[in-house]
Amino acid sequence: MNTFSVKAFGTEAPEANLQQMNIDRREATAKDVEIDILFCGVCHSDLHTARNEWHGTVYPNVPGHEIVGRITKVGDGVTKFKIGDLAAVGCMVDSCRECEQCRHGNEQYCENGNIQTYNGHDVHLNKQTFGGYSERIVVDEDFVLHVPENLDLAATAPLLCAGVTTWSPLKHWNIGPRHKVGIVGIGGLGHMGVKLAKAMGAYVVVITTSPSKVADAKRLGADEIILSTDKEQMRANYNTLHFILDCVSAQHDVNTYLRLLKVDGTLALVGAPEYPLPIAAFSLIPGRKNFAGSTIGSIKETQEMLDFCGKHNITADIELINIQDINTAYERLLKGDVKYRFVIDMTSLKR
Repeated sequence: MNTFSVKAFGTEAPEANLQQMNIDRREATAKDVEIDILFCGVCHSDLHTARNEWHGTVYPNVPGHEIVGRITKVGDGVTKFKIGDLAAVGCMVDSCRECEQCRHGNEQYCENGNIQTYNGHDVHLNKQTFGGYSERIVVDEDFVLHVPENLDLAATAPLLCAGVTTWSPLKHWNIGPRHKVGIVGIGGLGHMGVKLAKAMGAYVVVITTSPSKVADAKRLGADEIILSTDKEQMRANYNTLHFILDCVSAQHDVNTYLRLLKVDGTLALVGAPEYPLPIAAFSLIPGRKNFAGSTIGSIKETQEMLDFCGKHNITADIELINIQDINTAYERLLKGDVKYRFVIDMTSLKR
């Protein structure tokens, strides 16, 4: 298969900084579109993978799965896009398309493993996939999304991961106007959860350990804030929430939050703590409560989320950086020093 070379930023080893390198992209096949990348969000998963903290990273590694750009080339068989269209790519670029989950439109749960945008297996070139910290990307049109023209493109990039990761469970559990929803943790995921749940019509309760985040939670749209460090506040809100979206990736006591759920309530975990979270039997049994998890979202869900955000003018709160500042951004990300998502201006790679 013919390939072409593009500039990218990646790393050669877990302890090495990201630096400029060249990578190969395949020439567009009949069903492919080629996208000139304008912006790419920085997800904590990028850092985990670049530093092999989840193990299994193949080097060289080029992260990035919150991609927004413009189409510059289309294959002969492409029907969903044309040259010049705005386009987006999220966390996956293919799946087996044959298993039960793929047939039901749940590619994110592909039983044979979906192909991740980076550090996956590129079946065309028979090597690892490379992500959005690069000039261009080539993706099958079935895994490419349309971007609403009215949205700020840089602030749209995080919707491709943080947005759909919070949207998918909110939709799955049919959250709407009659629901009182708790959002635990106000970071890259949590701040999107607040915006989306509010736009869906829910009464939104932010649950945070940080008094300093109270004002920002209200700005984001929260109707109420609970300080989880205040035992009296927590006790006063036992059995009041229909649903909780837990966006915390650090170790924390989930049992504390399960007590806030009504009978038949659900806590859905979208954060990814490194170690197991102990669950007490009596946190679940007395109220027939549910402890669940959720990953990203299907292509259909991601497009629905983008369209919803276009209708309601929802984007992420971002800090725009140049690609040359990515290593500093990673260090700040570790310290929680960003409100609430870094986004790379990828034109900085071309200067």
